[in-house]
Amino acid sequence: MTIVPEINTRLTVGSSAPDFEAETATGEMIGLKHYRGKPLLLSFFRNGACALCNLRMHQLIEKYPTYHARGLEMLAVFESPRSSILEYVAKQDAPFPIIADPTAALYQLYGVEVSEEKVNATMADPLGQQRIQEAAERGFKLTPEAGSNFYRMPADFLIGPDGKIVEAFYSDLIGQHLAFEAIEKYLRG
Repeated sequence: MTIVPEINTRLTVGSSAPDFEAETATGEMIGLKHYRGKPLLLSFFRNGACALCNLRMHQLIEKYPTYHARGLEMLAVFESPRSSILEYVAKQDAPFPIIADPTAALYQLYGVEVSEEKVNATMADPLGQQRIQEAAERGFKLTPEAGSNFYRMPADFLIGPDGKIVEAFYSDLIGQHLAFEAIEKYLRG
């Protein structure tokens, strides 16, 4: 994985998206440069076994045909080894690339946080419990992933064709992501 430069703080709207090159779960090399000239939704998830992350992946897969027809590309990142992604996430057959980032290098680059407090708040929050129930109903059970960072928080970045960040969303609760309405508003121009 090639990463340039290192960033440890949150990114803001209007800043350049940090460049990187990484291997997908299917073994292909991909980088931000592959998306120049196209809008990109770059989504950071917790780990491959995360029920709420798999629910969001399910939702993204459902939205993909419509969004892709409007020019949007998608790229997902999980703080898991390739084996975990293949065991849990790949079952959904995502039509967009998924990156395994078990060392969290991309998470650090994009300022994606770790928060025990926010994870605990999710577990205590009625909306968090509702999301966990919805995930279970869709077949995504709460499954611990050995060695994973249980306290990682999700984040989403909508990156314009020029490589500038259009939306930077850092979640306060697990299962919270950039709203589909914000993505659709951007696509309407």
